[in-house]
Amino acid sequence: MNWEQLLSLRRQGDTNKRLRIEQDETRLGFEVDYDRIIFSSAFRSLQDKTQVIPLSKTSFVHTRLTHSLEVSVVGRSLGRIIGKAVLEKYPQLKKTHGYQSNDFGAIVAAASLAHDIGNPPFGHSGEKAIGNYFLNGNGKRFKSQLSSKEYQDLIDFEGNANGFKILSETKNGVEGGLRLSYATLGAFMKYPKESLPKRPSLNISDKKYGVFQSEKDFFLEVAKELGLQNRGDRKDISFSRHPLAFLVEAADDICYTIIDFEDGINLGLIDEEFALEYLIKLVKDNINTTKYNSLKKSSDRLAYLRSLAINTLVAEVSSVFINNEEAILNGKFTTSLLDKSKFKAQVDDIIKISVQKIYKSNNVIDKEIAGYKILNTLLEVFTNSIENHIKGTTTQFDQLILNDLILENSEDSSMYQFLIEVCNYISRLTDSNAMLNFHKINGNLF
Repeated sequence: MNWEQLLSLRRQGDTNKRLRIEQDETRLGFEVDYDRIIFSSAFRSLQDKTQVIPLSKTSFVHTRLTHSLEVSVVGRSLGRIIGKAVLEKYPQLKKTHGYQSNDFGAIVAAASLAHDIGNPPFGHSGEKAIGNYFLNGNGKRFKSQLSSKEYQDLIDFEGNANGFKILSETKNGVEGGLRLSYATLGAFMKYPKESLPKRPSLNISDKKYGVFQSEKDFFLEVAKELGLQNRGDRKDISFSRHPLAFLVEAADDICYTIIDFEDGINLGLIDEEFALEYLIKLVKDNINTTKYNSLKKSSDRLAYLRSLAINTLVAEVSSVFINNEEAILNGKFTTSLLDKSKFKAQVDDIIKISVQKIYKSNNVIDKEIAGYKILNTLLEVFTNSIENHIKGTTTQFDQLILNDLILENSEDSSMYQFLIEVCNYISRLTDSNAMLNFHKINGNLF
């Protein structure tokens, strides 16, 4: 892979090549990507989607929106640091093509901003609930009507693939969705492969998948334009990651590791003095003890350690990337950047505590239980209405249910396209809207 291709400004539907050197410096194409994402309805809906902990009435906790904004800030810093190093190593990128270090930051910031845009209501349990409906629930009835890969898309519903769909699909007559640059779409794709085959692999890119069958043609177009390294065969789609996807992943890892931990402390799920010790272990080489000891309020001490921890990990991740840049370009770097960090042990310790104290806490488990019931009910009602729509036996109730579900080119649609559209529609609901729909369906409007 080479950086000139990887930094492509091309957008879906373009007929002419977009050159960086011809860009308007007051409104660069990569910055337009950021703007389009932040003004999209899919992004705005993240303000009412659970990050990990259900919304608290007593203390601030992060939603998907605040988490995404913070990941974007960290991603921008990582991108700029890496951009500076890459331009020093490959000066022709700047001299001949006009690329700047801020371009890297803008790409990573935009991709980071969108990294959770495809996640359904109720956190990661929402993904599992959708998959469970088609694997173990009444959704099993569709298996015989689908190819193996189409069925896998449903039983292993993946927010990353759904995010690519949201960012790129034509909707309501808008060709190409948000029409982001291919560089940003490439950085967004942490798992550039389809749902099957699932092969045991130590390659981080194989951990999940990033494209539904419904978007695979456009996915291949993006991969070709960017020059991503093909890891698949003639039948299966699989590519090496865009190098900047490692930075998007690192920004997400840094934020959820440190900030979920902070939320747990603020909510009293983790003992404060015990938790501060773990953060101090992470930043002990950079901490200003005089400044730290001068802070009287525990919230100020926590904020100082959180900021220092993020800065420490940003510097470390940047160093790991720069030292492995050639392996990353050659598709031979197969782990996350944090896994190669000298702070891996400290990060793992913090995550272990978060799993025990936060992710398995009663209020999180209660949210997941409710999420399963709510999404299972919505899927059952919507898929029944879809079946009636296909058979031409639509009832008045079905028409009411499908009123907000836009079935474009429905006469030519396959069962898979109908089902993936239902899943996509439900995934776009906020936690509150999903709950409201559940109550309406059950006749509990008042």
